[in-house]
Amino acid sequence: MRGDMDEDLVMTSYATAQRPGDRAFQCDATAVFTAPDGTRAYALLDGVGDSPAVRSWTRTAALRLVRAAAGHADAEAGLRAEYGHYAAAPARTAGHGLPCAAAVVAVHVPGGLVRRCPRLPPPGRTPAPADRGPQRPPGVRRRGP
Repeated sequence: MRGDMDEDLVMTSYATAQRPGDRAFQCDATAVFTAPDGTRAYALLDGVGDSPAVRSWTRTAALRLVRAAAGHADAEAGLRAEYGHYAAAPARTAGHGLPCAAAVVAVHVPGGLVRRCPRLPPPGRTPAPADRGPQRPPGVRRRGP
């Protein structure tokens, strides 16, 4: 890259590979989307079935999912939003054999802090009794060494 260019150096930090095996159609899909604020979502969908309809649906669902996850800046919120969209479709509630997939989504928010699980106390603080999970009744001792 020349020094007088105003463009940022872009580095690809992800990759995917697929192997269809004995299947006639590759019904798994991956997608990546970067929102204007730099939030980037990645999705991997494992399509259930082996047909052109499943392949097409899974690819479309992966694209919709990464856009939703990046738009929410949260993987779970994106998954829930898209699940709600698909679950509300009348054809799905009628029990038709429509395509489906298992999905994994990851979201990177530039400069964002990693959110801590609500059950974990902040670093350096002893958990309060409610944070410790189930407690033994008084007088009951732990077995073993």
